[in-house]
Amino acid sequence: MALDALIRAPRAIVNGAERAVEVGVKDGQIVSVEQLRTDKTSAADQDTTPEAAVTVLNLRQDEVLLPGLVDTHVHVNEPGRTEWEGFASATKAASAGGVTTLVDMPLNSVPPTTTVAGLERKRAVAEDQSYIDVGFWGGAIPGNIGDLAALHEAGVFGFKCFTLPSGVDEFPHLSPEEIEAAMRETGRLRSVLIVHAEDEDSVKHASATHSRSRDYADFLRARPRGAENLAIARVIETSRRLDSRAHILHLSSADALPMIRSARADGVPLTVETCPHYLTFVAESIPDGATQFKCCPPIREEGNQTQLWDALGDGAIDIVVTDHSPCTVDLKALGIGDFSTAWGGVAGLQVGLSATWSGARTRGHSLADVVNWMSTGPADFVDLPSKGRIEVGADADFAVFAPDEEFVVKVADLHHKNPVSAYDGSTLTGVVRATWLNGKQVDITAAPRGQLLSRGEA
Repeated sequence: MALDALIRAPRAIVNGAERAVEVGVKDGQIVSVEQLRTDKTSAADQDTTPEAAVTVLNLRQDEVLLPGLVDTHVHVNEPGRTEWEGFASATKAASAGGVTTLVDMPLNSVPPTTTVAGLERKRAVAEDQSYIDVGFWGGAIPGNIGDLAALHEAGVFGFKCFTLPSGVDEFPHLSPEEIEAAMRETGRLRSVLIVHAEDEDSVKHASATHSRSRDYADFLRARPRGAENLAIARVIETSRRLDSRAHILHLSSADALPMIRSARADGVPLTVETCPHYLTFVAESIPDGATQFKCCPPIREEGNQTQLWDALGDGAIDIVVTDHSPCTVDLKALGIGDFSTAWGGVAGLQVGLSATWSGARTRGHSLADVVNWMSTGPADFVDLPSKGRIEVGADADFAVFAPDEEFVVKVADLHHKNPVSAYDGSTLTGVVRATWLNGKQVDITAAPRGQLLSRGEA
């Protein structure tokens, strides 16, 4: 078979292990994965790539070929709040960070993705701007249960809801009774309800006691672990009772891990994610007034972080995704540093892999573990079997990663639209040197080649 590209990788993550391979690419797919050989009988030396049009990539010994990352928690914000982020800037940043597929959240855009019309509007603006492949979540809000079936049929990957106010008026939260009704419908559709889980009454009470402050400790007390734990418990019991899939977004509180482990042992159809910022930063090190670190639920203490890492190791937490939630500089209220008024969200799409690997390697985890958490696992979560793996039949999406190279994050160098990130000034290990999408290297100076994905696509 004449190939379009041949990648020779002395180091690659294949089937959960590091191997030396030659990967053949044809028509955007992987058509061969063979052992890399250095003698004259290797595939490369048997004249399998004689044509000048064939791209040959020889990786260096300090580089590892990874399957492209799949980030299932990204707020692109376009249309409606494109000044916060947009499909062009978000997908450029993603590609620079080794991400080849993202799934966009249904809120912060106007209109939100709570109707088929809203989905069509979002797909229309994304179609010609996306440098990587993009899918979409639907939203579950009060009064739109009747819209979920049509959204499901139109190809959304599942439905997001909040248990307390989301921060934007056009995406209101669900009551416990409404969550049960939504989960009953998503179960009927064989879909999944993904939940921002913090108890509204608990947060209201805590926030009333600890309000308007530059003190990060006060902000932490305003979003207590108990609020997260209580909401997660309700989600688990609803999922158990209805036997309907539920997913806990951005797990922050390690106190919830025992009930998560128990539920999973009981067969409750529950999955869980956490985020690089929870695995990288600790509350004790966040300066007062540093609102670039504000997110909800919040970054917690060092001991809590250690337990999150342990849960990744034993499988209680399934995946790591960025929850990239940017905003304009003014909305972060950096000048006054008031955590109660600043927008909550960490912009980290471009550096998620490096941040996670930096922490993982110091705790004895392998690069194969990180690939499982950030590529294969998320692809499996949203049922995209052609993504997140280097195997025959998969899409030829890759990240060329130098795992031992250090760099200092400079917010001005990121492709995010607004120069605000908690990672600014951090020293991280692991540099993405190239990203390939559907068999070709991504070039952010050329026309976008990303495709729009729908549920059920192979």
